[in-house]
Amino acid sequence: MTAKEYLSQAYRIDQRIDSKLEQIASLRELLTKTSNGLSDMPGSPNRDRSRVEEYVVKIVDMEKELDEDIDKLVSLKADIMHTIKKVEDSECQMLLEDRYLRFLTWEAIADNMGYTVRNVYILHGKALNMVKI
Repeated sequence: MTAKEYLSQAYRIDQRIDSKLEQIASLRELLTKTSNGLSDMPGSPNRDRSRVEEYVVKIVDMEKELDEDIDKLVSLKADIMHTIKKVEDSECQMLLEDRYLRFLTWEAIADNMGYTVRNVYILHGKALNMVKI
C-alpha cells in the first residue's frame, strides 16, 4: 500500500458514513409516512405494523453499521495522525492533515497556506515521500 492509499482510507470511510446517514434519514422519512397512516379505527392490525417494524429493524441495523464505521474512522484517523506527526517538515504535516484528516480541496489548502495550487501539488509529492508507513 502506498502512502497516498493509506492516507486516503479515512476519506472513503467518511463517505460511507455520509451515505449511511442519508439512508437512515430516508428510512426514518418512510417510517414517518407509514406511521401517519395509522389510525384508531379497526382494521387489519398486522398490515401497517409489519411495515413499521420492518423499517425500524432496518434503521437499527444501519445505525449499528454506522457506529462500527464511526469507530473505524476514529481509530484510523488517530493512526493517520500519528503517522503524519512523524513527518519532520511542519508545512508538509499541515498539508497532509488538511488533505487526509480534514478532507479539504487542493484549492482550500492552497488558500490556507498562501500557495498556488501547483505549489501545493509539489509540496504534496514531497510530503508523501516523507510518510513512513
